[in-house]
Amino acid sequence: MKRQLHLNLFINGKGHHEASSRHPDSSKLSSTDIRYLQDLSQRAEKGLFDSIFLADQLAFQGGGAQIALEPLTALAALSISTNNIGLIATASTTYTEPFNLVRQFSSLDHISNGRIGWNIVTSWSATAAQNFGYETQLSHSERYARADEFMEVAKSLWDSWSDDAIMSDKIKGESLNTDRVRSINHKGNNYNVKGPLNIPRSPQGWPVLVQAGSSETGRNFASKYAEAVFTAHMEKSTAQSFYADLKSRVKSIGRDQSQCLILPGLSPIIAPTEIEAQRYSKELNDLSDTNEGLARLSSRFGGADFSHLPLDKPLLPTDFPDPSTVESARSRTEVIVGMVKKENLTMRQLLSKMATARGHYVYSGTPEQVADLIEDWLLDGVADGINLMPPVLPKMLDVFIEEVVPLLQKKGIFRTDYEGNTLRDHYRLKRPNNIIR
Repeated sequence: MKRQLHLNLFINGKGHHEASSRHPDSSKLSSTDIRYLQDLSQRAEKGLFDSIFLADQLAFQGGGAQIALEPLTALAALSISTNNIGLIATASTTYTEPFNLVRQFSSLDHISNGRIGWNIVTSWSATAAQNFGYETQLSHSERYARADEFMEVAKSLWDSWSDDAIMSDKIKGESLNTDRVRSINHKGNNYNVKGPLNIPRSPQGWPVLVQAGSSETGRNFASKYAEAVFTAHMEKSTAQSFYADLKSRVKSIGRDQSQCLILPGLSPIIAPTEIEAQRYSKELNDLSDTNEGLARLSSRFGGADFSHLPLDKPLLPTDFPDPSTVESARSRTEVIVGMVKKENLTMRQLLSKMATARGHYVYSGTPEQVADLIEDWLLDGVADGINLMPPVLPKMLDVFIEEVVPLLQKKGIFRTDYEGNTLRDHYRLKRPNNIIR
């Protein structure tokens, strides 16, 4: 049997192209209308996707893609309007407290009957700190040190209830065995948490843990905690190197490599012919706003000003801050500077490349070409699945489901029906054992 592909739908505004909302194929519903998210989730479920994913920003960054509902609240609504598909939400370890967040994710996992995942972020936006009482952003290393302790507390809280703590008896009714509920008594550098949690262990034990950092610190964090990793690459070769490196790190600390899935982003523009796909891509790029693109680029580099750089003169790596000094989206800045160095891009060309999917892999082609690309990545040590990032929603999602999914099924690399009930079932991940005895 061939390896089986995992598909996640990354929902971002009206699509992942920055001009998606201006294109006539984008949804007429508002991004804050829950019917919009329900509709997309139900379409993805009909396409047998493993999961959908909602990103989050804790500060206003400008642009239509940032107009969105708070993701945990949205997942509560989506959990009762879908039946099978997994539901993943972003939440920050920097600007939340473990007890509250763990309780929220446990509640969602109960509500959804075990379909919840948590995309763990440390919040790279420099302006987010000012919304939470900080004058300046915590350093990259500080955020990850906080995240590491946060995860230890989170797992302990989820496991503060044994699976058999609730006893059901038709005569005596439901009762609690208090001997199977335990305090965690955590005392650390950032958190003092007595516990236990005040909600029973959820169907999945704890939600599927997802992470998206690709810096050196991010990779070490992912190797320790992540069960699925979203990653951004502009070339197959770098995606392949990342895959090998992260799988090696996972193995080196004694984890099963199959229990850490890697899903690189893919933003496909699909049409009956290559020429039509390229024409569609040009339509989108022509709708882009240069000032919006510069603002987004600036936010990636912690607020650096690029407005003085000519649009049509080749860029130099020295035009950008050294990625190792950037305290925001470090891994993504490495991708950008590497791309500039390799391809000798002008600012206009860079903004065009970033417009479609912000540093993820962009491909324009026929359904057959897209299916072949995905198969190649799955079988050639690049990916365990794809984080699908349609440039325009719902148009390119519908084309993918109607034209590409049947080809993947015909190749024998994608399901023809759901085989389990939980997100862990879909991703073929083990339910975590209770770590507190």
